[in-house]
Amino acid sequence: MSARTLVVAAGIVGGAVSSQAPEFTQQYRQRLGGALQELRTIVEDFDADATRSDLSRQEALNRYRASADAFLRERGMSIGRTIHRYESLQRQAARFETWPDFARPAALIGESDPTLVHGAWQEFRPGVPLTATGAIWAALGFLAAALLAQGGRMAGRGTAGAARRRGVPATRQGRAAYAGEMIGGAPEVLPDPDGPTVDDGRHIRR
Repeated sequence: MSARTLVVAAGIVGGAVSSQAPEFTQQYRQRLGGALQELRTIVEDFDADATRSDLSRQEALNRYRASADAFLRERGMSIGRTIHRYESLQRQAARFETWPDFARPAALIGESDPTLVHGAWQEFRPGVPLTATGAIWAALGFLAAALLAQGGRMAGRGTAGAARRRGVPATRQGRAAYAGEMIGGAPEVLPDPDGPTVDDGRHIRR
């Protein structure tokens, strides 16, 4: 496979993968809405209980954490984690509402909920992108993967060029001869009966 074909193939694979980002994001958003509704009920009930006792949310949490009862301390830590997750999901939902369609998949990069990601992935079924947003992400994936492949190709060529500049032969036989020379001194190179003398590592006598 030629280097150019490899770059194009990498771009196609990258485009195919990234084109699924909008659909995955949509499924994640559906789960996000359900989780928010469930957590909102828990948090609002906790806030209402705190208000009836003339406490703020933080003051109520501090009461739990300062309790001598281990059960109450654990309960306070649990509700604290629930509130933290609820606030995180609220921020995510706000980004999804305010960001344009083509940018919404990027919202998952900065902050996402592992439980929702896992659930969305379990139910996710790839499809053919038929929207402009899907086409944009396919193009972005193609360009990113192709650039990475091209960069790896250029890095490989740079390494080979540096080896040649150091005098390391390019062939496998030549490299073996070069290694022997570095370890045990310069080998004696025998003339090739079929042509001019070539130090390719094939005719070496100690």
